[in-house]
Formats: sequence, structure tokens, C-alpha cells
Amino acid sequence: MLGSSKRTVFKPTAYGSSRRKRRIPRWFVLLLTGIALGAGGLLFLQQSYGPTRLTVEQSEQLHYDLNSANAEKQRLQTQLNQTSRELEDVSQNEDKLGKQTSDLQAMVTKLEKDIALFADAMPPDPRGTSPGIRAAEFTVKEGQLNHFVLLMQDKGKETEFSGTMELVAAGRYSNGRSGNVDLPGQTVSVGRYAYINGSAELPAGFTPRQVTIRIKPDGSNRVVATRTIYVTPSK
Repeated sequence: MLGSSKRTVFKPTAYGSSRRKRRIPRWFVLLLTGIALGAGGLLFLQQSYGPTRLTVEQSEQLHYDLNSANAEKQRLQTQLNQTSRELEDVSQNEDKLGKQTSDLQAMVTKLEKDIALFADAMPPDPRGTSPGIRAAEFTVKEGQLNHFVLLMQDKGKETEFSGTMELVAAGRYSNGRSGNVDLPGQTVSVGRYAYINGSAELPAGFTPRQVTIRIKPDGSNRVVATRTIYVTPSK
């Protein structure tokens, strides 16, 4: 006979177990390892690159700064609202001033036209000169001779006249003696017309009766216009 094969015969023992021990699945080990590595990496990233955790003092300071910033923002917003209202008021006032300016300009234009008509209607200087002495008035008050004189040039004469106005008062002193008094001259400049007023002190005891007006151009003693006006008696 050929050699017989030996077979292993199972023999149960009193202390043994017939089941094999179960081992933990590999995929479960890998899963736990991945979770551990992920948690560790996340913790590392937070510690290394994440935001720094604040202390209690830092947190309180942050809250204080935030409240201060909110209060400042509220203050600035209130100031902005007030400034906006003020700007609106200024804009409304500008509109009103603009309308008032337009109204005043219209009044000035009308007055200029009225004055032009008045100037055309004024009687000419008796001597027919240009500039001419169209009107004048002299009054005495408290030892002062007050005057106004209207000088005019002919219509269409565009050259402005510059010169001097001289006044010579004729009258009587308190002792009965008659005499003439030269009063200080005035610089005059006349376009279409010029209204000149002023006053001059009179000598003590002198009462003027009439005043002679003389107009001379700059740099010359030539009289280009003259007129004698009676002084209005004091009331």
C-alpha cells in the first residue's frame, strides 16, 4: 500500500474555545486615524494662523471702544443732520436774497430812467455852458453855510469833466460893513450829472446874502461855468 496521509484530528479541550478572535477592521482604524489627524491639524491651524483669543481685559476694552465708536457715530450723524438743515436754510435765504436783488435791480433801473427824464426836464444853465449849474441852494445854520449844487453836462456828452468848484459868499458883518468871503473849494467830477453838497464855516458875525459859484477845470484857472444864487434866510 501507498503511504497513508496523516490528517489533523480536532480535539476539543476543556479550556479552549472553538471560535477565532475577531480583529478590528482596518477601515475603522483608518477612519479613527483620519479623525484624529484632522482634529489635530485643525487645532494646529487655529493655534498658528487663527484669530488670537482675547483676554477678559481685552474683551472689555473692545466693548468699550465699540460703544465709544457708536456714540461718536451718533454724534457725527446728529451734526450732519444739523449741517444739512443749516445748508437748506442758507439755500432758502439765498433764493430770497436773489429775488430781493432782482427787485432792487428793477427799482434801480426804473430810478435811472426817472432820473434821466428829470435831467432832460431840468432848465438849462442861463449861461448855456456845459457843464452847467442847473440848480443850487444855500442855507445858514449855527454859523455854517450849507449848500447843494446840481451840475450837469449836455446830453450825449460822454467825456467826464473833472475840476474844482469855488464858492464866494457876499454879505454883511454885524458892524454893518459889507464884504466877500472865499470859502474852501471842492473837487468835482461830472458825467451826465453830479449832485454836490457840503458845508463851510463862516466868519464870526458874518451873514451871507448870496453866493457865487465858479467851476474850473483841473490844471486851469479858466472859469467854465458860473452862477450867483441867493442864500435862503434862516428860519
